[in-house]
Order: sequence, then C-alpha cells, then structure tokens
Amino acid sequence: MKTLSIIGSTGSVGTQAVDLALHKGWDVAALACGHNIETAEQQIRALRPRYCAVMDEDAARTLRGRVADVGCAVEGGQEAVLRAASFEESDMVLNAATGIAGLRPTLAALNSCKALALANKESMVCAGNVVTSLAREKNVPILPVDSEHSAIFQCLRAGEKGEVDRLILTASGGPFFGWDRERLETVTAADALRHPTWTMGQKITIDSATMMNKGFEVLEASWLFGVPTERIDVVVHRESIVHSAVKFVDGSIIAQMGSADMRLPIQVAVDHPHRTENPFKTLDIFSLSGLSFYRPDREAFPCLTLCESARGNTGAVINGANEVAVAAFLQGRIGFNDIYRIAREAVETCDLIADPDLEQVFDSDRKAREAARAFLARKGV
Repeated sequence: MKTLSIIGSTGSVGTQAVDLALHKGWDVAALACGHNIETAEQQIRALRPRYCAVMDEDAARTLRGRVADVGCAVEGGQEAVLRAASFEESDMVLNAATGIAGLRPTLAALNSCKALALANKESMVCAGNVVTSLAREKNVPILPVDSEHSAIFQCLRAGEKGEVDRLILTASGGPFFGWDRERLETVTAADALRHPTWTMGQKITIDSATMMNKGFEVLEASWLFGVPTERIDVVVHRESIVHSAVKFVDGSIIAQMGSADMRLPIQVAVDHPHRTENPFKTLDIFSLSGLSFYRPDREAFPCLTLCESARGNTGAVINGANEVAVAAFLQGRIGFNDIYRIAREAVETCDLIADPDLEQVFDSDRKAREAARAFLARKGV
C-alpha cells in the first residue's frame, strides 16, 4: 500500500481524494491546505496523518490548538506546504492545489523522488519544460489525475508511443454550448457557475465555461505525453461519458468511458499500475441513450485557440492573467468576454521566452498579473 501526501486537501479534488482514502483504507501521512481549517480538522481526525501544513500561518496556529489531542504536527507557511509535499514517510504525493501556487509543491515532490499524482494542471501549463525535465532527471513518474489526461494515460496502453497519431480531448461544452459571442456578453458569474455535468471549485468551473480550462488541458497533455499541440484535437461531448481518446496510426480510436466522478481518475493514479475495485457507483452502459460529438466554437470561445498557440512562457502569462480576470469576474467587476480580452492583452504585452527557467516562469506570472490589473484599472473597476 502506498503512503500519501495530499496537497490541497480541502479543495474540490482534495476532498474527493480524502473521501476515497477513507473508503479504500489508504495511509495518508501528510495533508496541506490553504486556510480552511474546519475541513482540515475533520480530515485530520478521520485520517490521522502525522503532519498537516496550512498556508495561512494564523489559521495554522488555531488548527494546532484544535487537534492537539490527535498527535498530528501542524505547521504554517509555504515551507510547511513544501515539507508536506516532500514528507519522508510518503512515497506518493497527490497535488490537488489550485493555480500556480501548486507549482512549488510539484517540484518539491519530484526533488524528493516521490511518485506524483498530478491534479494541478498549472504546473504543466506554466512550467511544463521545468517539471518534465526534473521528472526525467529524478526518474519519477507523473500520473495524471485530470479526468481527460487520466483517460489518455489509460488509452495509451493500447499501443506504443510511436504508433500514436492524435490525442482527442473531450470537453463538456460548459453551460453556454451553442451561445454566440454577443450573447455571452450578458453572462453573469451565477450563470457561469452552473456546470451541466461536473461538480468543481469556482475557479475551474469558470475556466470550463470560457473553455480556458480545455486550452490549459491541451498544453498539459502536450507536456505529459510528448505530443505537439497540433496533434491534439478538442471535441465537445455533452454527456461527459467519454473522457478522452487516442487515435492510433492504423485508424483505431481507443476511448475511455466512465461516470463523471473524479474519484475514479484519482484511484487510477494512486493504484497504478494495478486496477482495484471502485467502492462507488460506476457507469451503467445500458443507461446511455446516445453519445454526441461536436467541433468547438472557436469564435465564441477564443480562449481555447489562445492556449493552443502558446509557446515558451506564454502558458504562464495566460494563466497569471486569467487568475486575475476570473477573480474579477466572480466579483462582478468585468464581463464574461473580458476574461479572454485580459488574457490576450497580457500575451501581447509580455515578452516571449522560448525556454523559461523557474525564475522566468514566476516573473512572467507577475508581469501578466500586472498587465491584467492595468486592464482593470483602465475600465475603472
């Protein structure tokens, strides 16, 4: 049995991982979260980890007092989070942190030679060259947790790497499938948070609505599987049953199907290379009435094309600007289509760096956020 560290344990993916760990009896040695100590306390009492890191140091002090009877060491700050990601007793790290904040824990896990179950797509979007290079250097596997990348990971077992023609990423189409650009100008945050098939955190739900998330997933897939973005297709699949597919050179398409439940890709990553019983409800194929597939509307959802054309540090630039833009949209300060406008302007403003190092990645992120805030200032919001 593997011993786990779960980074981002109180978020959407993290809480599902904890739920799965309780059902499967996994040994969780370390947890890390941002500031949600109510959920963290429940997790500590249920899982009995040896260590818990809280990014917010004041919250860490409060949590330390609350769980003094449990025997779990609690520390606060970024160094504590990195300690959880490299915790000596753990042999696998599940990184479910949100945003570029998950990059340093990814690197800490790899530097400590821990197998990495990666749900933090920003690690690859912003610094795919750095992350994959380090994984090769340390000979550490990166096991994808995103449902689409987990699906591709599973489908690739049907052939050799040189036999792959194209990767096919499926997208739900979000709540605004069929809407044109003009109609999207009227979208509110409440509208965008109504995802048709998946239950996720607010940030990723908005990214799904703009199709920025799918663009990020194209970049992530390119780095994870060594396939250029030109050979990665995006198809809108409203039912969210086919999670992605691989087309091989002989014309065969191997697809992975399953329920819209993140616990399955989490389990696939943690239990790899084995298959084990899933304790939750699985897909009943006889319940399906049909499967539909459509080309994405790139005019209505230009974030997808913006990401597909990203090179070098552009992924970090788009991500940084997008994080600022989505926060502003959720606050009602900007419109839905402004998210793309802000990201595009940041790309046009920031210099391209073909092969950025880690410092340049974080500098690109900083400059992109500055460009995004300048856009907001011009709008008077």
